[in-house]
Amino acid sequence: MSDTGDAAMGRSAHAIRKRSVTIAGHRTSVSLEQAFWDALRVVADARGRSVAALIAEIDLAQGRDRANLSSALRVFVLEQARAGMLDSAAHLPPQAGEEATRRS
Repeated sequence: MSDTGDAAMGRSAHAIRKRSVTIAGHRTSVSLEQAFWDALRVVADARGRSVAALIAEIDLAQGRDRANLSSALRVFVLEQARAGMLDSAAHLPPQAGEEATRRS
């Protein structure tokens, strides 16, 4: 997977990052906010696979209900968050205002 995002955008959780991935032998690009890339990394690490492999699995699971891949990835991350999969992701960068809350 390669990162083709603009370096000037920084690592803001809201910045859109465009990355290239290979799915079933075909290269495609996916644009997601950095927070979603971070969450996908947490899930992929927990499952012992690469982010690219996780994206390929999510794409395959869509089957005939193929939606926009970026949308499918966001929904997947939301489902993982609801299932508590991301609760132990203490190493994710805090969102604005979260740092003060964690220290309280």
